[in-house]
Amino acid sequence: MRITTVLRRLLGVTKMFVEEVCFTVDGDLAVTVRPTWRLSRCGQCRRKAPRYDRRPVRRWRHLPWGRCSVDLLYEPWRVDCRTCGVRVEQVPWAERASRFTHDFEELAAYLAQITDQTQVHRLLGISWQTVGALVERVVARRIDPDRLSDLRRIGIDEFSYRKRHRYLTIVVDHDQRRVVWTGEGKSSETLVPFFELLGEERCEKIETVTIDLSAAFIKAVREGLPKAETIFDRFHVQRLASAAVDEVRRSIVRKLAIEPEQAKAVKGTRFILLKNPWNLSRRQRSKLAELQDTNRCLYRAYLLKETLAKALDYRQKWRARKALDEWLSWASRSKLKPFVKVARTIRKHREGILAYIKSRLTNGLVEGLNAKIRMIARRAYGFHSYQALAAMIVLTCGGIKLDPPLPTGS
Repeated sequence: MRITTVLRRLLGVTKMFVEEVCFTVDGDLAVTVRPTWRLSRCGQCRRKAPRYDRRPVRRWRHLPWGRCSVDLLYEPWRVDCRTCGVRVEQVPWAERASRFTHDFEELAAYLAQITDQTQVHRLLGISWQTVGALVERVVARRIDPDRLSDLRRIGIDEFSYRKRHRYLTIVVDHDQRRVVWTGEGKSSETLVPFFELLGEERCEKIETVTIDLSAAFIKAVREGLPKAETIFDRFHVQRLASAAVDEVRRSIVRKLAIEPEQAKAVKGTRFILLKNPWNLSRRQRSKLAELQDTNRCLYRAYLLKETLAKALDYRQKWRARKALDEWLSWASRSKLKPFVKVARTIRKHREGILAYIKSRLTNGLVEGLNAKIRMIARRAYGFHSYQALAAMIVLTCGGIKLDPPLPTGS
């Protein structure tokens, strides 16, 4: 077997011939190669096109062999494409305008999925900016083109990625459990490109949308998906009641400023009031029972919070509706301003809140992916551009599965 054939198999690149092998002054391996096809292809549209002259030798970085760096060398032809004009020809081992082979880019993207860019830089000897560019190319090559075809249930949420109110909006497929789209900003206009990308036919196929109580998202969903059922996330609904309890507690502490002992006792009940009843310790339950006698106003706020949670626990929609109507009546006449405000908000969005009872669908998956994105942003010490973060989100949360282009043990 010829040495060129051995090297071609060791390199693992198809549609390529090895013509020459040599070592550089630095001890790296330089392999002169050429494509197996006779007719050149346009580097942009990849159609066959006539060629007429050659460019200088170009180098493509390949997977290293141990401590030895491997470069592929080739003099690419220029082609005259009928569609694209004069372009440099396509090569089978790399993307257009890239100086790295497909295998090298796949390895870099795989490492970027599991660790931070500093470690990728140290392992592969490439800069931060190069890692980001590699990730964007791999995402463009590996992203599922049919990810929007079978959308039925989606979740929408925003994510803050920089200071000074820099946000992006993510759309998650509840069935495939992956991010299918990202957009810069969090206004109602941010989602317009997503609906345009879906098209009218696919928009009509979407049955359910889970969102928080954001006015911008509510407006966007009503305009872009008028036939879809909107479900308001249960966690955000209950968080309104928890925030109201805390506001009542703080107002009481301010009123008791002249009585430090009583103010201190009320101030120390914050976590008791916000905890789930089954998570309270014996001492905390005793303290809560004392609160019923010493501060009925605050205890009433606690009961309102727990009663709202119980109303959302019902499995039958008619029972949940009845319980929620009773809660709204109680909260409206509770003489607690924070709960009167919460009751006004819940009454406005009552049907979307009750829609949760039937499907039991929440934004929990979206919030979980948000936490993963937060971890990705922190390990990278932040992202300067939306494009870099969007590519990393799709790489790690968009269902792209990469295997390192390395041999596996038996």
